[in-house]
Amino acid sequence: MRPKILLVEDDANLVELVSYNLEKEGFDVIRTGDGEEALVLAQEDKPDLVILDWMIANLSGIEVCRRLRRAPLTANLPIVMLTARAEEADRIRGLETGADDYITKPFSPRELVARVRAVLRRLRPALSGGNLDYAGIMMDTSAHKVTRDGAMVQLGPTEFRLLRHFLEHPGRVFSREQLLDAVWGRDVYVEQRTVDVHIRRLRKAVNGTSSGGELPDVIRTVRSAGYALDADPGSAR
Repeated sequence: MRPKILLVEDDANLVELVSYNLEKEGFDVIRTGDGEEALVLAQEDKPDLVILDWMIANLSGIEVCRRLRRAPLTANLPIVMLTARAEEADRIRGLETGADDYITKPFSPRELVARVRAVLRRLRPALSGGNLDYAGIMMDTSAHKVTRDGAMVQLGPTEFRLLRHFLEHPGRVFSREQLLDAVWGRDVYVEQRTVDVHIRRLRKAVNGTSSGGELPDVIRTVRSAGYALDADPGSAR
């Protein structure tokens, strides 16, 4: 799976330069120079990371960043600001608004790619071949193995993708529609009830049994909302 980058930049030459270097390094790039359109794209075709210029059409990059952080679906989306505003006050404002990194122009394309990878390693380890760990569940994304409290968990391909998505966002509630988009993809028609079937399979495999009986259920069903990977049964997130 190629990580998806939303590039929000209105300088055509810079768009071509950045896109070329990112695509050469294995990223898919969605492009727009419009702040309003960036918000729509982030919701409808959720990327793994946003590269965001400060000065763009219709809505400033700093306002786009602020709105992305306020929206539940994009609140944890990694954001790298790319701008000519190099003053310390501007960098501080960008970071305090919610940017995860701040790169000033002019810049080296190699450095930009390296900074993007560093942010993804820190915030989305599954995209950099790392391990995911939550509530005793360990997923080795490179070896395609899952354990819980040291015991192997056998999962089918769909259940593996479901669990991986949950592990990337522990505690967060996803609707059936959001899970369909994230796990099956927008171009595949699958009934929403299919999600329930695979959630039951995932729950059975992950909760399993131990010497003391069945393990605690870490997959929370939220009525009229969806599902979450959550070790705290009293959570209302």
